[in-house]
Formats: sequence, C-alpha cells, structure tokens
Amino acid sequence: MTEPTAKLAKRRKGDPVLVDLALQGGGSHGAFTWGVLDRLLEEDWLTIEGISGTSAGAMNAAVLAAGMAAGGRETAREMLTAFWRRTSEAARFSPFRRGPFEIATGSWSLDNSPAFVVMDLMARLVSPYALGGAAGNPLREILCDLIDFPALANGPTKLFITATNVHTGQGRVFRRHEISVDVLLASACLPSLYQAIEIDGVPYWDGGYAGNPTMTPLIRECESNDTFLVQINPVARDETPRTAREIASRLNEISFNAQLLKELQMMALLRRVVDPGNDEARHWKEMRIHRITSDVMVQLGHSSKLNAEWDFLQMLFDEGRRAAIAFGQAHLDDVGVRSTFDIESLIEASEVDRPPI
Repeated sequence: MTEPTAKLAKRRKGDPVLVDLALQGGGSHGAFTWGVLDRLLEEDWLTIEGISGTSAGAMNAAVLAAGMAAGGRETAREMLTAFWRRTSEAARFSPFRRGPFEIATGSWSLDNSPAFVVMDLMARLVSPYALGGAAGNPLREILCDLIDFPALANGPTKLFITATNVHTGQGRVFRRHEISVDVLLASACLPSLYQAIEIDGVPYWDGGYAGNPTMTPLIRECESNDTFLVQINPVARDETPRTAREIASRLNEISFNAQLLKELQMMALLRRVVDPGNDEARHWKEMRIHRITSDVMVQLGHSSKLNAEWDFLQMLFDEGRRAAIAFGQAHLDDVGVRSTFDIESLIEASEVDRPPI
C-alpha cells in the first residue's frame, strides 16, 4: 500500500484532547474517510469519545468502534483495512467495472460501464421489489464477520448511526446498544438498489436523506468540545449539470448535504442566542468544528461511488491520509483551542448563492 511519508505538525501542547467524529456517507468514496481515520488513530493524544456516521460513514464508524473495543487503536486500524480490503474482494467479479477507455485515461468513472448504464436505467424504471429480494448485500457477511455487536454495545466509543424512516421521512439515530448489522445496512440502503431494511417492523432507507451525518447527538450526548467533520460529498460545483445523469448526480449531492448544512447553521445561530449560564447552552457555544476534505472528491463523478476496485480504494485512502496530514500541518495546534471551520459564515451564506465550503 502506498504510504504518505509526511508527518503531522508537531503539537506544542501535549495534553490529551477529547474529540468526536462526524463521518459522511458516499459509497466507495468512504475509503477517503478510512484514510483520514487511519492517520488520526496514530495520534494518541486524540481520544475519540463518539462518532456519528451515515451510510459508508456508518460502516467506518462501527468498524472503528469495534476495533477500539477489541484491542484499541492498532486493532481499529487493522479492522478498517480488513473491511475495505474485503469490500473490494467481494466486488472482484462485480459487473460494475471501468471500461478500457477509463483505464487508459486514468479515470475512475463507471459512466461508460455497460452494467452501470443498465443499472442506472433500471433504477428509474424497475423497483427493487420487482426483483423479489434476489439482490443481497455482500456487506452483511463482511460486517457480521468483523464486528462483535455485543462487545460494540459495551465498548468505549459512543456511536450514533442515522437511517431514514420510510413512513415518516424522519431520521432515526441509533445508539451503540441498538446497533446491529441491519441498522448499518439500513443506514446505507439506497432505495433504487435495495428493498428497505425493516427494524422492529419499521422500514428504513439511507440515512443521508435525513442527516449526513447527524451532528446534534455529538453535542448533546458527548462531553467533547471538538468535532472533526470528514466531508466527502461536494457542496459546491462550478459547472452547471446538463445531461440527465449529471443532473441526477448533482441532485443527489444537494439532498445528501442539505440536512448537514441546516444543522451547522442551527449550531451557529444557537451560539448567538444561548444563555451562557446554562450548562448545556454553554456546551453548544463552546463547540469547535474542524473539517477535513479534499478537492479530489469534487473531481470524482457519482458513478465512481460504485467502483470498489482496490486501486481506487487505495488512492482514496492515500488521499484521506494526505488530507489529514495537511490539516495537521495547518491547524493541529488549534484542536482543543479554537474552531478551524467557521460555521458562523454559514448564516450569511444562506442568503447568497454559494456556500463558503
């Protein structure tokens, strides 16, 4: 595996800092988050208290927490690697493969893959229920093999996994004692590909429609004042989508970012009006947000979220580590001290055309 050699900036203050993580979903693009987490886990002064995750972010969150419960940081890193390696191996004979042109040009897109074109068309015309449930999810076996769910429930890391209630359209946040393989699959259940996952008789779809990820539990149920947001879905794009596929892809990005932006705007507004004499209100005001992302994610098309080739996942992993290193070189001494992501600007941004993120 290609390993970046640069190190994070040396932290002047060696005191441990309690942090929590907010992990977005985005199919195989979640391998970028894997790289970020791998680098953060090398920093023993960072103590991860809680993780909120959706879809691929939910998978990363649960595997990391399971590793921490089983053996600590190194075990968590090993289990994250095993999860993504096995995910790639499960997709080895998948029809969703790049064509000769994409391989020759170095593109990770599946736009010209016959299987993707057929699937994209069928998703608009054929319900997954018409297939009689024949399309199973290979992640079920991988997650069951890797995660000890009873141990996860009693582990040191708080978990908040979001899925969308199909009947109400509202997000439900599952805590660590509620998490099962069905909860994780529900959080990543795209309605165009899979039948809804039922939990206690209630059908759920991908949590990205309701919170990608959900931020509120990190503030209300964690003591940490520092949140690392790992963002893999582009908020802004310079070009206007014109083809049907480009329009659908952009709509997906907008809908999967909308709730996150609203929550961040709400946090910024609350900071302005909270009573500093109230303990919970003071916690809202003292929250520090740090965002890790990469311009590489903007360059990737929607179809590449289904590309599970190992070379692609490895590239995203390396980019995730680079992004974490770049964050450290610029902002590591700010962690535990001040925010490095200005959510206050989101209030004004809601009145203009383009958000500043």
